[in-house]
Amino acid sequence: MAKKVVNVGLLGCGFMGKAHSFGYRNVNEMWNPPVKVVMKCISGTEPKRIVKATAKALGWQEYETDWRRLIERDDIDLIDISTPNFVHEEQALAAAKAGKAILCEKPLANSLTSAKIMVKAIQKARVKAMCGFTYRQAPAVQLAKQMIEAGELGEIYHFRAVYLQDWIMDPDFPLVWRLQKPLAGSGALGDLGAHIADMALYLVGNISEVSGDLKTFIKQRPVQTTLAERGKERAVGGRAAKKGRVTVDDAAYWCARFTNGVVGTFEATRFAGGRKNFHSWQINGSKASIGWTFEDMNYLEYWKAGGGSKQGFRKVLATHPETPNWQAWWPDGHIIGYGECFVNEVKEMLTAIAENRQPVPSFRDGLKCQAVLDAVARSAKTRKWTRVPKV
Repeated sequence: MAKKVVNVGLLGCGFMGKAHSFGYRNVNEMWNPPVKVVMKCISGTEPKRIVKATAKALGWQEYETDWRRLIERDDIDLIDISTPNFVHEEQALAAAKAGKAILCEKPLANSLTSAKIMVKAIQKARVKAMCGFTYRQAPAVQLAKQMIEAGELGEIYHFRAVYLQDWIMDPDFPLVWRLQKPLAGSGALGDLGAHIADMALYLVGNISEVSGDLKTFIKQRPVQTTLAERGKERAVGGRAAKKGRVTVDDAAYWCARFTNGVVGTFEATRFAGGRKNFHSWQINGSKASIGWTFEDMNYLEYWKAGGGSKQGFRKVLATHPETPNWQAWWPDGHIIGYGECFVNEVKEMLTAIAENRQPVPSFRDGLKCQAVLDAVARSAKTRKWTRVPKV
């Protein structure tokens, strides 16, 4: 009996579009999911020739230059939203209205209000909807979740996490969309902080209140202009004459109290010189501690109480055939990387469709994360501990 086919329409030809395409391109062969994915169509806002070339390069059968046409197509079952934050809500609402399943990149939206609207829309339409917190899909993270649920850490005391990058430290770096609040919603808070907030919610539990602050180090940047104007700027020394105001945070940091008594600290910045994608967390419990760093993503750091004078952290290679999210990959010790997390993510989306359940993480998980980010932003304004809204 032939498998059911899920035709995918991908919105977005950029970095995330490429990453998600990697997932769709490899999931059938690696995981043999209960339904077969077909890379049917991609859309982008770039000129037609660029969208066409991107479709061919990434393995898509067809292309559209208007995402609305793609969503309206009867031959599309799943809409993948890999576009900038400011269009997530509009695209998700259109997809839900059309009865399509949805995979939307994080953060779910630019605001808590928008995230609530998106969740209500998918509930009303009764469609499957996933929020793309891809780091959850790393086998080492899944192993950590398994250990916590089995009680191996005992009573959990601390969660601490950082997400550090340095890609906008140059004052001449242009005013891209990620540095503009109407388009990005926030800066490091939503871009990086969303990942570590979601990781805390996933591994440790709900957060009840936060106390945080936001900081913008470079408040004005060169405005992106036309190609011709940029050429003139380079000819006269490489500096744009016109500058615009940065309206998001460069760094975000906060303390948190969890509903189960755990305490946490978080830091997200794009000004950590020398750090490229340093996503790292540690959890301390009464029986054991564990830690994970994405740049060494196949390992879980592990310490167990009772070792006497030989106590210390050891590295556990999370590539065993019994490790969650590993079964389809290589022999033990043959590591995977960033792209394979997207393959695992797509596998979960397809499995959820086949099993008629919501995927994990769901839109509701994205909403819970958005509530934490919203509370951090409000705390930064009031300089007070702030309750995380219940959602």
